[in-house]
Amino acid sequence: MSATAAAITASARDVTRIRLARQGLGPAVSFEPTGVNGPLNTPSDVVERMLAVQAQDLAAATWALGVRSPGLTQADVDRALNEGSIVRSWPMRGTLHFVPPADLKWMLSLTTTRLLAGTTTRRAQLDLDLPVIEQARAIAEEALSGGRALSRAEFLALLDAHGIATAGQRGYHLIWHLAQSGTLCWGPRVGNAQALVLLDEWAPEPRRLERDEALGEFVLRYFTGHGPATLKDFVWWAQLTVADATIGLAVARERLSEIRVGEVSYFLAAAADTGSWDSLPRQRSPVLALGGFDEMLLGYTDRSFAVAEENFSRVVPGKNGIFLPLLLERGRVLGTWRRQKTSRGITVEPQPFDGLTARQRASVERSIREYSVFLGVPVQLTDAAAPAVR
Repeated sequence: MSATAAAITASARDVTRIRLARQGLGPAVSFEPTGVNGPLNTPSDVVERMLAVQAQDLAAATWALGVRSPGLTQADVDRALNEGSIVRSWPMRGTLHFVPPADLKWMLSLTTTRLLAGTTTRRAQLDLDLPVIEQARAIAEEALSGGRALSRAEFLALLDAHGIATAGQRGYHLIWHLAQSGTLCWGPRVGNAQALVLLDEWAPEPRRLERDEALGEFVLRYFTGHGPATLKDFVWWAQLTVADATIGLAVARERLSEIRVGEVSYFLAAAADTGSWDSLPRQRSPVLALGGFDEMLLGYTDRSFAVAEENFSRVVPGKNGIFLPLLLERGRVLGTWRRQKTSRGITVEPQPFDGLTARQRASVERSIREYSVFLGVPVQLTDAAAPAVR
């Protein structure tokens, strides 16, 4: 489909099938080793395709990479974090994401000004003026230069020792501000968390883009990993202004294709090889267990493609921003699941909206086995997944 061709009429089912393929949840559709269509064999392959994967919940985010690249393990993702081939920081929405290290700086250049302006009142409430923030920055640069890393607790203790109080959310806000303004990012794993490092040392080869070029890259990369999607979806996801998003769309337009569902335009990368829509299986296996905050649902402002309105509050309880782990069948959410650590490993309790058939339960079991292999620990389904009588 040419980027200059007229928009092609499509159905909601077409949108879902292509999204599954682009997000690495459908079948492999190309063997070209390119950033657009290449196989997702490593954590950095997934993050490069998606540009940003929400990662405020570190455990869920690592599984988001694993489920998109069958055969990956938790150790593979930890290695990528420790080597810096993927980076975790706050590139947009004031929320932690995995991003490619070369792309973080230009993303921050587009998002930081508005985000910092929005924290003026909160800074005043915390009594954090700019001199204090710059003092914290100088302390961070001195303590972390030369490839050193500090845990969150160690860094906050260091600030306290220099007379900068960190209680009452002051410490969190200082870390966020220093990361948002390009000084810090999260680096190697330390237990169940990560240590802080200097961004310029951890990602020493950033791409340098002019503003309009960066806006075009932001739009193109979103539609590469999340398309087909609308410009409204992108505006929500990136939290840019409509004016900036429109500029980005104009810059990227020749590299995008357009499809229309009813009167609504959806865009995807023109270079994306999605094969024949009718021949695309809906997803890689009948039921997939996705983690919380997964981009398949979170990556769009219109979530109706994935979950019915009457079930949305069961996926996002109270509609308060907590996205539960998902059971996904052919691109549609059929329920959620929750995990619990035990002395013998992990138990998983599926919580389907309407019960599970024997076929669905077998597919859930298969997906949970993949999750167990990823973690490297035993995972067992509870009896709550018993087949429903229909």
